[in-house]
Amino acid sequence: MKTPRALEGVRVLDMTRVLAGPICGQILGDLGADVIKVERAGTGDDGRGYGFSSLKDSEGRGTRESSFYLAGNRNKRSFTVNLTKPEGQELVRRLAAESDVLIENYKVGDLKRYGLDYERLKALNPRLIYCSVTGYGQTGPLAKRPGYDGLFQAMGGMMAVTGVPDGQAGAGPLKAGPSLVDVFSGHNAALAILAALNQRHSTGEGQYLDIALLDCAVTMVSHITQDYLISGVTPARLGNGGNGGGPADLIEAADGIVYITAGTDEHWRRLCHLMKQPALLDDPRFLTNPLRSTHRIELIALINEWSRGWSCTDLVAALDETGIPAARYNDIPQVFEDVQVQHRGLKVTVPHPISGEVSLLASPLAHMSASPIQYTAPPTLGQHTEQILRDELRLDDTEIARLRVDGIV
Repeated sequence: MKTPRALEGVRVLDMTRVLAGPICGQILGDLGADVIKVERAGTGDDGRGYGFSSLKDSEGRGTRESSFYLAGNRNKRSFTVNLTKPEGQELVRRLAAESDVLIENYKVGDLKRYGLDYERLKALNPRLIYCSVTGYGQTGPLAKRPGYDGLFQAMGGMMAVTGVPDGQAGAGPLKAGPSLVDVFSGHNAALAILAALNQRHSTGEGQYLDIALLDCAVTMVSHITQDYLISGVTPARLGNGGNGGGPADLIEAADGIVYITAGTDEHWRRLCHLMKQPALLDDPRFLTNPLRSTHRIELIALINEWSRGWSCTDLVAALDETGIPAARYNDIPQVFEDVQVQHRGLKVTVPHPISGEVSLLASPLAHMSASPIQYTAPPTLGQHTEQILRDELRLDDTEIARLRVDGIV
């Protein structure tokens, strides 16, 4: 029996590249939508050239399947087309006329030149949900600027609260390692699309969705920015310190590092007793969470004096037994050695047409009891072009051959 999928029967045209838009399309594909990734003939998604590594083929040679591209494009079909040619534009219009969702992240106004803007496609398909993902949104003085993740970490406040605190060696703002604004924006775009699909059940109509990385960047700083809005006090960078209760920080063990979050007064009481230092409970520097935060440097130094006498394994076990949240710091290779990561299946290996197989990050949505996630590898460039021309656009062999000769696909 075929396993049901949550978005079975939903067709998505994914006209995005790099990361934020592709992440959105990938989420919808994970949930079971038929996602057709529309790529430029010959060159494809810019993201195919990003990242530090690329997949090796079965003979160990490098390919165009970059790690960056692989991270955002599973569960899709790749269709290549030349949008600069009217016939290529018409092929996409025909697909849009029979699709439920279109996602694009072209610069503002670019697709209108090709007759692929929302108003034109809405006339062909009033049920179409059209989602634009751009750096600054569709309106405003900066709308036409291109934008990438790091710009919005800087502009939206995330970088202001990330990095070594002032007054310490190496002080200054830092960009988060992964492209968090892109990923967060992709998730927000998918969420908006799911809401629009649900609304369409009652209205019968699609709608236009304007998702901006800037908007997502500002809002994802969340409770830290909210604190500023109610206090008027510019938040400080806390390095590895927690943003709420504490002590919360990296602490040193004899053979590694552990992150601890003793976030409540009860956690703090238990930690003092585990450390066999109950006198700290009466220390005026540490009586409340705000005071422990103010004197965080002295407090973490005291904890480190104690924690260095433990191995990571024993320290985490002792904290866990005492009811204090803690976790071992993992390098990336250690992540996939973690027993809970393995139990949750956060790495999946699937067949790949070039390499034989490829390991991918699993979807965090995988544990849906009635519609579990199924995986297919990110497609190679144009892997499904002929299939889509034949099955979805109903073209015969002669027409397909002519499109190839004319450079349309």
